[in-house]
Parts: sequence; structure tokens; C-alpha cells
Amino acid sequence: MKIMVCIKQVPGTSQVEIDEKTGVLKRDGVESKMNPYDLYALETAMRVKQEHGAEVDVITMGPPQAETVVREAFMMGVDRGFILSDRKFAGSDVLATSYTLAQGVKKAGLPDIIICGKQTTDGDTAQVGAELAEFLGIPHVTNVCSIRAVTGQFLTVDLDLPLHTETVEIKLPCLISVEKGIFEPRLPSFKLKLSTVDRKIEWLKLEDLEDQDEMHYGLDGSPTQVKRIFPPESHNERVFWNGGSDELSEKLFSLLKDKKFLQQSR
Repeated sequence: MKIMVCIKQVPGTSQVEIDEKTGVLKRDGVESKMNPYDLYALETAMRVKQEHGAEVDVITMGPPQAETVVREAFMMGVDRGFILSDRKFAGSDVLATSYTLAQGVKKAGLPDIIICGKQTTDGDTAQVGAELAEFLGIPHVTNVCSIRAVTGQFLTVDLDLPLHTETVEIKLPCLISVEKGIFEPRLPSFKLKLSTVDRKIEWLKLEDLEDQDEMHYGLDGSPTQVKRIFPPESHNERVFWNGGSDELSEKLFSLLKDKKFLQQSR
């Protein structure tokens, strides 16, 4: 059995600059980390590997420094890593990202199970998993909160839906997006860090993919165009008041009313 986990390097800080011309984040030189939700996807893959035997690969798309998260995945027990890195992929929206990942998965070899985290902390769309599966033409489910059974042809999982939990059986090959908390992610192993320090990573550029039409990638392949993007304003204003309870309550009421958090009834 082969499992592929989609991972992503995301900014490790909220202080990220934005390219005003393209409307995308400036990732070069920014403190970064592995997307927290992907840790649950990795742990899910490792649990299946331990119980049923499997080869676990990871795939990511990003600049050269994305190698860091692939190395981290090696430290958690992953066997192979693939990085889609090409300037022509820059500025991809959800659709272009999903298409690029689909091309990368095809190049690496379609696995039995693809596992994604619920979402990423920089985009928060929670759409890449489903769109990736659609491009690959395989069945998929989201909101997976537990894995009941893995057989030669089917995967049985529980879905955490708003009002109830649903158990479904999905035919392999398939893609699942897992919820936070499906398993407790393991810590990276220092022993594995030493043993995988020289492990080869497969780097994929546009010229390595089946579809080499530049109009399907990056900004050119992104139907979603950002008109304006800006960091949130930070308000650190503080006011200190002294006085009795009646005086302070009146001041607080007046402040909330002026800020339009409260409205007097007529």
C-alpha cells in the first residue's frame, strides 16, 4: 500500500509582507513552519503504516526553503518526499495549486490513499483536498475524525458532521481530509533526523510534469484574482480608569455605547 500526504510550509508569524502588485504573500526569507493541520495528516498516515504496512510519501509545493518541512516529515517516519518548485507556479490560487499538486502526484505515482490536513493556516480555504481529488478523478471525503478499517479495496472512516457522525466506506484509491485531533501528532525523532540527513528529495519543475502548458499554473492559471489584500490593523490602545463602581460602570457603558457595541432600547 502507498500513502501520499500533502504538506505545506506556512508563515510562522503574522508579520508577513504582501506584494501589492500581485496580491500574494512574500514568503522568501519569512520565518516558517509546517502547517499545523498537516501534522495530523502525517500522524494518520504513520498509524496506517504501522498497522497495515505502507510506504508513506509527502508532496508539497513552494519555494526552495520548503525542503525544511519535507526534512521534518522524514524525522516523523516518512519514506519519500517530493517538492514542486518553479517560479511558474508562484501566485497560484486554490485551483492552480490543486492542479499543480495533481500533476505532481501523477508524476510520483498515484497512491492508494492521499491524506490532507483540514486546511492551511495561511489560506484557510479547506478546498485543496477536494479539488485535488477531482483533478485526479478519485473519490474523496472530508471531515474525517477516525479510521475504522483499511482493507485491500476500501477505507472505512467516520466523518465529523455538524449534527452527527457518519460512517462511510470509500473505494481505493481515494483522498481524505482529516480533522484536527484524529490522532495526537508524534514528535520528530532525532535518530531519524540523523539517519535521513542525506536522503534524496525529488524536485519537480514544470518541465517534469505531464502538462507543460504555463497557462495552467501560477497566476496565469488562477481564475481567482485578488483585487486588494492588506494585513489587519493592530490596535493596542489602553485606558486606565480610577473610581468607584458606579462611576466605572457608567464610563464603561458610555465607551461601549460610543463604540456601537451597545444600543439603548427606546
